[in-house]
Amino acid sequence: MAADSSTQIHNIGYRSYDGPRLGRGYARTSLYSQSLRGAYGLGRSAKSKVLPMLLFAVMCVPALIIVAVAIAVPGSTDLPIKYTTYALTTQVVIGLYLASQAPQSVSRDLRFKTVPLYFSRPIERVDYVLAKYAAMASALFVLTAVPLLIMYIGSLLAKFDFGDQTKGFGQGLVSVLVLSVLFAGLGLVMAALTPRRGFGVAAVIALLLIPYGAVSTVQAVAMETSNSGAIEWMGLFSPITLIDGFQTAFLGATSAFPGGEGPSAGTGVVYLLVILGLIAGSYAALMARYRKAGL
Repeated sequence: MAADSSTQIHNIGYRSYDGPRLGRGYARTSLYSQSLRGAYGLGRSAKSKVLPMLLFAVMCVPALIIVAVAIAVPGSTDLPIKYTTYALTTQVVIGLYLASQAPQSVSRDLRFKTVPLYFSRPIERVDYVLAKYAAMASALFVLTAVPLLIMYIGSLLAKFDFGDQTKGFGQGLVSVLVLSVLFAGLGLVMAALTPRRGFGVAAVIALLLIPYGAVSTVQAVAMETSNSGAIEWMGLFSPITLIDGFQTAFLGATSAFPGGEGPSAGTGVVYLLVILGLIAGSYAALMARYRKAGL
């Protein structure tokens, strides 16, 4: 069959790529780095930096004040607040940060339908989920660990006991690490449910505040009715009280439960299992969510 005489081949300048193929590992690391930077507005517009940087400053300023007070008070031998108490005291700031940045991390990809573009490259669903999860957990850890570092450096400058301060600082880091991984998973799951950022923000705030308010109310009622045995078990039903119970049982923290009676080490094992279950469940939920979103 004769070829069409109007057929022409045009060279429009495309060239083949003969360089190294960096693969999934590089793509996963790049997505993690980009997501972590984005959680603090780095590489984005000036407007995007305002809220995360403001919340970061709000987290650090009380730590500076605590250090200044401890140094200024004559005869002081310890910080006025424990390392393990700081994150629970500033839980509202942590919640606001998570509510603002978790939707920013995942909701835009869903809204503008860029997730299939990610999966069309060497990156796979598990890479996307791990990178986003790790980035959000890392951002929360920076937010919560830097104030503890400020307190630790201040305590050393004040010449408080090195061993006690190092032990307390280490316990505080373990506590905020567990908090960061747990909260990151829960926050991303709620944010990934909807492509609308506003709904994601509301969902994350509701997840943190509603269970905490309900649990605190029931615990207070149990305390007033002399049913103190129920207090430690009620702490299993809120992310914030889960962290409180975990660090009270294993890290020598002072509990914020009514009466100051946190769970024992035996009950603390249940707290730890629930925390690990929620982390694993959050990962599984994200994998299921992006199985559909990647289509």
